[in-house]
Amino acid sequence: MSKDINYWYTSWFNTPYYHILYKNRDHKEAANFMNKLTSHLKLEKNDRILDLACGRGRHAKYLFRKGFDVTGVDLSEESIAYAKEYERDRLHFVRHNMLEPYPDTFDAVFNLFTSFGYFEKESDNLKTIKSIKNSLKPDGHGVIDFLNSKLAIKNLVPQETKVMGGITFHIEKYVEDGFIFKNIRFKDQGEEFLFTERIMALTLAHFERYFEEADVKLLDVFGDYYLNKFDADTSERLILLFRR
Repeated sequence: MSKDINYWYTSWFNTPYYHILYKNRDHKEAANFMNKLTSHLKLEKNDRILDLACGRGRHAKYLFRKGFDVTGVDLSEESIAYAKEYERDRLHFVRHNMLEPYPDTFDAVFNLFTSFGYFEKESDNLKTIKSIKNSLKPDGHGVIDFLNSKLAIKNLVPQETKVMGGITFHIEKYVEDGFIFKNIRFKDQGEEFLFTERIMALTLAHFERYFEEADVKLLDVFGDYYLNKFDADTSERLILLFRR
């Protein structure tokens, strides 16, 4: 099995197939999460939010409709080109690598829907958190919405097939060397494709260490999009709220 998957996210996220496979994401759930999160953080109308690794901008667009000044950034050229069609005054999209601080500061920086832990080197996780810290105003808040890797591994389905957009996706999941892998195989117009997703199986202890090394303060840890407290054995998400 090939392990040559450096920068897998730059190729996979830039394809139309990624958006076909994941097109049924729950927008109502995402809206509810944004409502609860912005209320919990006491963000006010016109406060500035950076949506870090925004994809095609579904969270950013909703936050804009709620009255916030939103900038969405992502490494994917295709996603940013798509999102730019929705730009307005106080809603902007920019191609940007989240390993580097964004050249502006915000009241909040949101990193949502497991858009973390993709890197080859663990040191890049710390580098990203330091970049978030540098993109926050002095009283700003950072949010990382990650999966609960312990539960994800426990409930891992090794093989499954999904038919989306007329394409049959064959999906294989496994854990190796501290990473959760997902191989995605499919055929379209006579051509065969293979993409591999790879996410570090990070735990709360990993993030606590990163935050200590980055000198940021962990404020809350939630386990779902309703902001219930995190339980390592039962929570589906690992949502971390912190400030500089």
